[in-house]
Amino acid sequence: MISVEDWALIRRLVADWVPDARGIPRRRAARVVLFDPSGRVLLALGHDRHRPGRHWWFTIGGGVEAGEAPREAACRELREETGIRIALDALEGPVLHRRAVFDFSEVTARQEEWFFLARTRSTVLDRSGWTADERDVVDGQRWWDLAELASEAERTEVFPRELPSLARGWRAGWDGRLVEISEF
Repeated sequence: MISVEDWALIRRLVADWVPDARGIPRRRAARVVLFDPSGRVLLALGHDRHRPGRHWWFTIGGGVEAGEAPREAACRELREETGIRIALDALEGPVLHRRAVFDFSEVTARQEEWFFLARTRSTVLDRSGWTADERDVVDGQRWWDLAELASEAERTEVFPRELPSLARGWRAGWDGRLVEISEF
């Protein structure tokens, strides 16, 4: 049985999501594949409160707000979730467009995501911009060496699933190609 607190969290998490024709909450999101000077990529570790043993790594990012372009959302989310500021024109891409259906906190949701590449000199992270909900379901952030990430992806879910191999190609620079992924 879902507690009152859990229902409140679920309602907050999907409040800005719009139901599709089948009633499935959906939203547009923007994400950043952020590389440090050593070629490591930054990921966040999340968990599902309803399945305590389920954890996954994912890129920094979140919902595109009304009137906001995905590139703007990517910069805003990066600043809020890491404290790292990137200029709009410093983002490469979009490099990936992903459509996915996933479950989280007892809700099946649909998300359309635009991924951008960015590079930073600073590896110092600031969580002061995190929302209460992010503090509740995000366990931390880590800079990953790509070989270590590929090994981790064999044990723990990484989203998008193709990230370890895609990031190897993007580490040196973007080739101008938009990758399309559908995970339904």
